[in-house]
Amino acid sequence: MESKRERIPPGQTVTDGWPVLHEGPVPAFDPATWTFRVFGEVERPITLTYDEFRALPVRSVRCDIHCVTHWSKLDNVFEGVPFAEIARLAGVKPTARHVIIHAENGYTTNVPLEDCMRDDVLFAHRHNGQDLTPEHGWPLRIVIPHLYFWKSAKWVRGVEFSPVDKPGFWEQRGYHNYGDPWKNGGQRFWFD
Repeated sequence: MESKRERIPPGQTVTDGWPVLHEGPVPAFDPATWTFRVFGEVERPITLTYDEFRALPVRSVRCDIHCVTHWSKLDNVFEGVPFAEIARLAGVKPTARHVIIHAENGYTTNVPLEDCMRDDVLFAHRHNGQDLTPEHGWPLRIVIPHLYFWKSAKWVRGVEFSPVDKPGFWEQRGYHNYGDPWKNGGQRFWFD
């Protein structure tokens, strides 16, 4: 069994809280108009209503999360729809190599498809037995635990499957394109 210290990447400090960090305002949520769109390199483009999305299979994942701003929060339990379920429903084409997560306020982030297909990647709506708060991404955020948490975008509204990489909001502003907290002391910025 790993010790607590072995679970903390270089340069990180454990927090018991969950700091709130994001760009732009917290968006309003209306379940009557909210949709989730799946598009790009897929056999079956999909647009789901809130009720349709919430009817999809749900799983729980226990994981640690690591923020580029040097905090780590251990033993989180997220509940949500597995990313692989969305990929299955849409029928991802063999030409897809990258995923672009689209969120409110025009925010995007990019992740290689193979990273999103891991068993612990979810479109989450709950954290530690409670619905996510609006400040933490309600009604939906993606959770990609093995990457820095900016890749786990809040307020997700869709996923694009792409044959090419498309750097997102923070990646275009100097953050590392991949964001592995364990590699080279942490891939925080483009020069790491």
